[in-house]
Amino acid sequence: MRPPVLVIDDHAIVATSLVLALRAQGIPAKRCPVTSEAAIIAEAQAGEERGIVLLDMDLGLDVDGADLVLPLKAMGWQVLVVTGSSSRNRIAAAVVAGAIGWVSKAAPFEELLQAAVAAAAGRSTLSERERRELVELNRGDRDRTRLLDRLTAREREVLDRLAAGQRAAKVAEEFVVSVATVRSQIRSILAKLEVGSQLEAVALARSGGSSGR
Repeated sequence: MRPPVLVIDDHAIVATSLVLALRAQGIPAKRCPVTSEAAIIAEAQAGEERGIVLLDMDLGLDVDGADLVLPLKAMGWQVLVVTGSSSRNRIAAAVVAGAIGWVSKAAPFEELLQAAVAAAAGRSTLSERERRELVELNRGDRDRTRLLDRLTAREREVLDRLAAGQRAAKVAEEFVVSVATVRSQIRSILAKLEVGSQLEAVALARSGGSSGR
């Protein structure tokens, strides 16, 4: 039996079309409700079988879709990023964080479908050359050591937990503080590392020597 595909995309027409097209090819697929981060995580945790997630990086929520790569990977899902962003830096950060590849939302629907089918079949959606280029791009984005040295010891601990796929609530529980405190620490981490998302912060930490690699 083919591994399941979970489509996380706030555009109902695109998501539903992908689900129907994948099912027509014998691939079990379903759409994940995109109402909140909690709803997405709950849907991804449901059931025992893990397969491929088609993850839109721009979900129209408070949470950056790209920041879901890590927790989804921690649950056992493989993540194929779907993005309308033209920023290769953002794509590079997703790949360094563990995404198996990416496909543009501007691509024809058939190309998007074939990328999903290839991922479900276990085929790489990135050439080794492109993967190396993206990793190198991410490595060259920042002077990582200089930026990471700005963090306090607790902020480094929080960043390590994020790199392990933990969410703010879980980090707050471990450190016996409020979720608001952890979210404040995360905002401080993003500011000090000069990045716009948790995903980029984790990618920077992983390539820059954080113990959470």
